[in-house]
Amino acid sequence: MAAEVKAVLMEKAVLLAVAASVCTATASVCQRLGARSSQAAGFDVWLVFRLARRPVWLLGVASMILGFVFQLTALRFGALALVQPVLALELLFVFGYLAVAGSGPVRVKRRDWLAAAAMSAGIGMFLWLAAPSGGRRHAPGSLWLLSGLVTSGVVLAALAVTFGFGNGAGASGSRRAAVLGAATGISWGFVAAVIKELSSGLGDGPGAIFSSWPPYVLLVVGAATMLLASHALAAGPLAASQPGFTVLDPLTASLLGVFLFGEHIRTGAADLAGEVLALAIIVAGASALSHSCLILAEDGHRSCLPGQDQEQARREQLRDPGDQPAASTRHRQPQDPAVKGAGP
Repeated sequence: MAAEVKAVLMEKAVLLAVAASVCTATASVCQRLGARSSQAAGFDVWLVFRLARRPVWLLGVASMILGFVFQLTALRFGALALVQPVLALELLFVFGYLAVAGSGPVRVKRRDWLAAAAMSAGIGMFLWLAAPSGGRRHAPGSLWLLSGLVTSGVVLAALAVTFGFGNGAGASGSRRAAVLGAATGISWGFVAAVIKELSSGLGDGPGAIFSSWPPYVLLVVGAATMLLASHALAAGPLAASQPGFTVLDPLTASLLGVFLFGEHIRTGAADLAGEVLALAIIVAGASALSHSCLILAEDGHRSCLPGQDQEQARREQLRDPGDQPAASTRHRQPQDPAVKGAGP
């Protein structure tokens, strides 16, 4: 009887986790649709308020909140090691939306599906093998301070690369989206750690909750991460930013769980080998996806444009003398007609 109850609870947890993945994928697609025409030249603190006027973006926010509710409910019925790998399906659902709704003139190809499936399988496999467990209820303040400083440093570095010094201002939209998406995923992982700290004190009553720091840090960091995610979604194609959301969020949360709360991950020889293999699969999938026309076409890569657009781009390049290399003019020999008639 106990085994049957456990099986039912696990089934509920899996179904709720799938529902959470569908909701978060829907949120990303809707927010990208709402933000794609609001690309900012620099970091704009008012971007979220402008996007809030667009119904499709608000639909994405509502879907994200619903996904969060499904995720919390799933964790009531199943362990973190069961729920988190299922949430990695979010990337595949995003590509499903792109395949159905299309991504402009570019369609999702088989290699795009394989890359997305590899990344989803890799992160799911890593979380399943690592299976973080145990640990303390509350993390020491010194460790929180160090984690916050490191996370802030990563985010500020991503903003500097994207909008600041060097070639950041001239970087392609897909590159900006990828960098900001990675920073957003890391920031969401930090938010998850703060939520864990907050949830540990829920049984102590409202007075204890609101007299501690987690609710206020959660509001500030959550709002900042939402703003960062909006910039990532506005910067470039969803196929560039979504892998950072999907992969780095749970990875960062798992690492912070070990560092802050002293959680244990499996470190046997077979487990470590499998975890390294899972990370290699993620890297391979990300590398393959970075060469996808879903990303390159939005940056105007000629090989990814439809046939007529390719021909038009080629003609424009030929008409533009600035695009012709200096070596394209033939080296004139004395017997050339243009040189024969030219006297000293």
